Amino acid sequence: MNFLQRFFGVFFNSKETFKNLSERPVWVDALIVILIFTVIITYLTSPYRAKDTAELMRGNIKLKERLGEERFNEMIKGIENPSTSRKIFNIFVFPPIFALISIFLSSGILFGLSRIFSSYGKFKNLLSAFLHASFIDKIFGNIVRYILIFSKKSFLQVSTGLPIFFPKLEVTTPSYVILSQFDFFQIWMFGILALGISNIFKISLRKSLFISYGFWVIKGLFNIMFGLLSLKAYG
Repeated sequence: MNFLQRFFGVFFNSKETFKNLSERPVWVDALIVILIFTVIITYLTSPYRAKDTAELMRGNIKLKERLGEERFNEMIKGIENPSTSRKIFNIFVFPPIFALISIFLSSGILFGLSRIFSSYGKFKNLLSAFLHASFIDKIFGNIVRYILIFSKKSFLQVSTGLPIFFPKLEVTTPSYVILSQFDFFQIWMFGILALGISNIFKISLRKSLFISYGFWVIKGLFNIMFGLLSLKAYG
């Protein structure tokens, strides 16, 4: 299967696509596309992210008192009008590096969890399945998120998870942090990924769903913990 067949196969012919990937794992082109798309989305959303972050920081009285008015105002200006070198780092350097680390770390953890249930399967196969399943969240999901960001002219107020049912919920509340982990594209992605895990490790779909969503729960708990600590630090 060529790249386009695999890409559209993830959405429209998942079972056959992941069966093919379990037998002939390919991942380099999928990785490159995801990293390029990560840079593009970061570039497109960076103005909205900067505006929202600056507005959020302006309301942080404790931080202003801690830094002093002069340093606080300089920080706000730096967020709204970052230097060229900072823009390059924040768009073209940090996001793809972070995405790369996240992809290999997530694949490694999933591989370890899968090996508990089976002695079959190789890391290369799992990496291939994970990258292709990520098309759902990292490409299709981010396209939808960008459309919402563009229409609302806001980055922080956009969610493709449970917070969409609570439009008045503030992003700086613990409830928002928790509910935002239930992202519909992530749930879809890990459900599809289970097909790949089932084929690669030759286990039942029930077990592979347990592995895939088990990892999603672990990741979600980590994100919740990090988000709550961030609220405490900047609140």
